[in-house]
Formats: sequence, C-alpha cells, structure tokens
Amino acid sequence: MPSRSSPVYDTEPTAMLEGDEESGYASGSSNDSSPAELYFTKPHLTFINRQLQFLEPQEILQWCITTLPSLYQTTAFGLTGLVTIDMLSKLKIPRPQMVDLIFFDTLHHFPETLALVERVREQYPLVNIHVYKPSGLETSTHFTEKYGEKLWETNDELYDWAAKVEPAQRAYRELKVNAVLTGRRRSQGGKRGDLDVIEVDEAGLIKINPLANWTFQQVQDYVKANNVPYNELLDRGYKSIGDWHSTQPTKEGEDERAGRWNGQQKTECGIHNPRSKYAQYLREQELKKQEEALRMALHSKIEVGV
Repeated sequence: MPSRSSPVYDTEPTAMLEGDEESGYASGSSNDSSPAELYFTKPHLTFINRQLQFLEPQEILQWCITTLPSLYQTTAFGLTGLVTIDMLSKLKIPRPQMVDLIFFDTLHHFPETLALVERVREQYPLVNIHVYKPSGLETSTHFTEKYGEKLWETNDELYDWAAKVEPAQRAYRELKVNAVLTGRRRSQGGKRGDLDVIEVDEAGLIKINPLANWTFQQVQDYVKANNVPYNELLDRGYKSIGDWHSTQPTKEGEDERAGRWNGQQKTECGIHNPRSKYAQYLREQELKKQEEALRMALHSKIEVGV
C-alpha cells in the first residue's frame, strides 16, 4: 500500500482522482484549494532515499522546496535545526516564501533556549515562527496547576503527550502540514542510527532529515564558519538540549544525546515516536477513568443499600 500524506489528520481518507495514484500526485488542474495529495509507495520511497543520500543538505533542501507542498520545519533550535534555517535562507532558487518554523514550547525550556529564539528572529527576519504550547496553558506554573508537580517523573507518557505530542498534532492539523524538516542525524545514535533521509510516519506525515549524514563536528564547523546563532549552553558542555529537567551536559567520549533523559530507557521526546503508542496510552487512561467511575458508582449503591 502506498504511504499517504494530506491531510495528515483526516478522519476519513480523501479519495485520489482516478488514474492519478500511479504518479503519486493529485491532478494539478483541480480547483480544490486543499493541500496536494502525496503518495509514496515503498519502492518509490526506497528509490528516493537512494538518490537523496548522496546529495549535500542544501541539495536535499532544494529538492524538498520544489517537490513537497505544505512544507514546514519543526525545531527546538538545536544546532542541526539552526544549520537548516541558515541553509534555507541562502538557497538561490525561486520560491514563494521561506519555510515556516514550528516550535513546540513545552513551557520547560531553558531560558537560554528562549533567548535564542529571539536571536533567530533578529538574524532571519523573513522566517515565520509558529509557537505551539500545551493546550490552554501559557506558563510552567499553569502546567503544574493542571498536572501536578514534576509530571515528567510521575507520568512520563502523559508529560510527552501534553507537552509535545498533542501540540504537534494540533500544529499539523491547523497549519495543514504535509511534510516537515527535522534536525535528526544518524550520528546522534539510538533509534536514529539507521535514519533515512525521508520517511513517512503512520499518520502520513512526511519527515525529511536533510542533515542525516552529517556528524556533530560537521554541524559545529558550519555554525562557526557561517556565524549561525546557537544556544549558549553548548559552550557549557551541552550537545543536545531539550527541557531543563531532562537535559545534562555530556561527558568526554559520550554520544551527543547522552545528556538527555539520563538513567532512563528513553531516546526520543515523543514527537518522533509512533502515534499509535500515545493513542493506546490515551485509551488505557480512559478505560481506567471508566473503571474508577463504575467502582465509585457501585460503592455508592452499596452504601445506600446499607
């Protein structure tokens, strides 16, 4: 079956125009204003990855801009994401606009990360940044009032869902996102060790990893050579930076993501995990609520009977 994209969060699939499925695109003559339909069969996806893996990141980005409609970049303003922003700003090809950024503000970022966001706005004024926070919340205090103290310790899956996964799904739905550029690289290790340049997740979202082949040193060299703004924490021993409560400096010889979730069997923050994992988690939570409500109702009836 072909991997499908557009829209990413439809409850009912939109039918392809007859005869168009082979090409992978809906008819360009259609008057429908919705995002273009994109289909990748597994052989097609394999072929594309074989071609893209030999290209430089700038060439991959050019291919993305000229090929993928409704393209965005998701970033927490790590080094790889910053390099991607800089490369995009320097591409010399006709395009209607820059690639917009999507930043998931978990309300638990380091102050240095939030300060970096403003520096990026200053250095790349044409870039539009869409900020998505946990639903209905504006501050970490609001988050604690709703979910309790240290949710990342008491219920890690709920934290990932509330702070990252739900905001991501909301962003993709509201912005009608078909494809996203990510900052993942093979050299980061863990599940990323066998990363393809282009992937399609189970919801049909296309994910492109333009710097998949680069090492941390290559990324760092580009930043220095091109005066790219970066997080001040990198000068204090941090290499991969996420929320303040789950990020530590790395030691000499450690993988660059060794400082994330130290001591936990965890390598991803949630938005790159299968969505079905969180769908199952939410179903289990709902069943627990129903069972508890039933238990309370039966307990009340017994007391009334007594």
